[in-house]
Amino acid sequence: MIAFLSKGGVLVVPILFCSVLMLAIFCERIVRYAVNRSRSKDIEQKVSDLVEAGDIDQALKVCKNSRSSMGGVLEKAIRARDMEKEMLESVIVNATENEVRDLSSYLQVLATIGNITPLLGLLGTIIGMIKAFMVIQQMGGKVNAAVLAGGIWEAMLTTAFGLAVALPTMVVHSYLLSQVDKFEARLQNGSIRFMKAIARKAV
Repeated sequence: MIAFLSKGGVLVVPILFCSVLMLAIFCERIVRYAVNRSRSKDIEQKVSDLVEAGDIDQALKVCKNSRSSMGGVLEKAIRARDMEKEMLESVIVNATENEVRDLSSYLQVLATIGNITPLLGLLGTIIGMIKAFMVIQQMGGKVNAAVLAGGIWEAMLTTAFGLAVALPTMVVHSYLLSQVDKFEARLQNGSIRFMKAIARKAV
């Protein structure tokens, strides 16, 4: 397989690197999201109940021990619980944005890979075609169809390889974005539940 791809020229190397990087990012994000999801299971309900019961220290302990995105947001919210409502909401929004930004790490890299790999493949094909026509010129145009076809298919390998990397990268990028959107929605719902707990405690 490597020998076959090597016929596509030097630009096969960066495309291959992009494919390895895409796979590494996908695996890392999937593991990260799974761990985050398991650590934050039911934490918003536990923290809200503890806050409503007035057990702030235990609520903070639960947030710290979870080491999750939800735990991080709720911990900052608890520490800002005595602020005015508008300030508390600003703290929660800022904390949520920071956690979403962290969950979105490397996704821009995937988007870049999805955009540049087809272009790298196209560039490789153009370079290969230029070389093929230079050979034709040097031979005075006396080239049979087999020789011409061989040069063309080798030149087009990089385009095919670039598209083969770009397509799954775009799918992976869209899937991971949907996961981040779900996390963000959950963080917002957890924050609302916390705000309601604070309001009930104040009554």
